[in-house]
Amino acid sequence: MTAVNEIPMKQMGLEKDGRLPVVAIDKVYKSFGEHKILNGITLNVSRGETLAVLGRSGTGKSVLLRLIIGLDHPDEGSIRIDGQDIAALSLDQLGDTRKKMGFLFQHAALYDSLTVAENVAFPLRHHRKGMSRSERCDRVQQLLAEVGLQDASEKMPSDISGGMQKRVGLARALALDPEILLLDEPTAGLDPISSREIDDLTLKLQREHQIASIVVTHDLFSARSIANRLALLDQGNVLIEGTFEDLRQSDIGFVKEFLKQS
Repeated sequence: MTAVNEIPMKQMGLEKDGRLPVVAIDKVYKSFGEHKILNGITLNVSRGETLAVLGRSGTGKSVLLRLIIGLDHPDEGSIRIDGQDIAALSLDQLGDTRKKMGFLFQHAALYDSLTVAENVAFPLRHHRKGMSRSERCDRVQQLLAEVGLQDASEKMPSDISGGMQKRVGLARALALDPEILLLDEPTAGLDPISSREIDDLTLKLQREHQIASIVVTHDLFSARSIANRLALLDQGNVLIEGTFEDLRQSDIGFVKEFLKQS
């Protein structure tokens, strides 16, 4: 196995300005038993950029997120975060790398027994041991203000709407100042107005924090609104990658059908 610091720079997919992409997915294969999920996909995401990953259910979109955060490992290929192959990291090193990532779960995944403020404070309690109580409270209020929920800090998750729960989830995902934001179906289950609010908030946070974001979504309108690039998966392959206009002008039958039905 080649050590991380021995990997030739030319193999890491350098950007035009010579910097490494924050997330570099290189020829990744993943199967579960006889079921092939990913078939050698390659994708890069740079700082301040958002990549939307689209596709039908079961095409490996959520599996890709699990691979990026190290919950599963590729059968072949590599996933590098800031140039480090996460499959080669020790558990402690992987833990440190995960602190660079914020994750918004599909259903927000808030703790029902904790208030909004306590949910946002949760990663700070576990990963910022040296932070005083007053510093933690200030940080939580700052995060809630960023997502427009500064007046909801003492509410319970059951007392707020689905859209507000997603915003709390975003605040929690940003608690550790991540370099990478992973969003799993951020607008799923929301009404059109709440969905657009989440899109607007995501764009605002991207501009202010210059985070590298990967969004898994079925919501083509959302993807078109917030992403610099879109990648459409089909049968484990990246069928097409580019801007929305690139997809719209594609002659590939599946792409046309996907855009028509989405």
